[in-house]
Amino acid sequence: NHKHYSAGAVIWIVIKYFSLVFFSFVALLPIVSCVITAFKTDAEYQSTNVMTLPESWLNFQNFIDAFNRANMGRAYLNSAIILVFVLLGSILVGTQLAYVLNRFKFPGNGLIRNLFLFASLLPAVAMQVTVYNIMTALHFVNHLYGYIILMCGTDVISIYIFIQFMENIPISLDESAIIDGASYWTIYWKIMLPLLKPAIVTSCILKGVGVYNEYYMANLYLMDKKLHTIATSLYTFVGPMGSQYNLICAGVIISLLPALIVFILCQKQIYSGIAAGAVKG
Repeated sequence: NHKHYSAGAVIWIVIKYFSLVFFSFVALLPIVSCVITAFKTDAEYQSTNVMTLPESWLNFQNFIDAFNRANMGRAYLNSAIILVFVLLGSILVGTQLAYVLNRFKFPGNGLIRNLFLFASLLPAVAMQVTVYNIMTALHFVNHLYGYIILMCGTDVISIYIFIQFMENIPISLDESAIIDGASYWTIYWKIMLPLLKPAIVTSCILKGVGVYNEYYMANLYLMDKKLHTIATSLYTFVGPMGSQYNLICAGVIISLLPALIVFILCQKQIYSGIAAGAVKG
């Protein structure tokens, strides 16, 4: 039994598959060129184009040089410290704030929600002068704790994810717990937080990727070389005398490894968290 397709259906299938192949190629091309460049020596990089394969795939000198010269071990440690504290702070503050806004009706509840929305519409760059003045006045510049507090700042998207998720959790659970003598604090810790796990996973992915890749703020507030994060450490090889792209590409691959390992180990939780977050939202 052969299926017969009309001319229009055939054209649509061709366009669909062509677009899938084309956009896959566009997405993979920078990654492939980055991997190829990372294995090239300086002489090879200067004399060949970006897609010419290296003479040896066993040349790991670029990775060693990138790791040592950019002090990426320290940068990994700084990024890990920042990531752990920022995610913990954002989750605790965001879930508690969402719990109050969703479960308690009080004058100004709607106003606070609208103010969060208004704050998300303001471009961050427009507020940088004021933020920098505040950070300087509080002596938070060039300190990891200051940068962590800054990055823990109101995460509007996460708060809305938590609020939307909580709206699908029946209030009868709270009422039953109150009848059993539970306080609001107990309800939050024992009932809300465990049920918010899919939303927390979604929030951690969004916030974690943003913080890990953050360059502008890290470069502005963490100028000391000992405080460099993974994103800022890669700019060790950029300068007025030219950029060493073979070392930069090696550094990029090194910086991608932790995220890749986390994704491979936790992909089940990540997929389920995003799917649940999307359904509940």
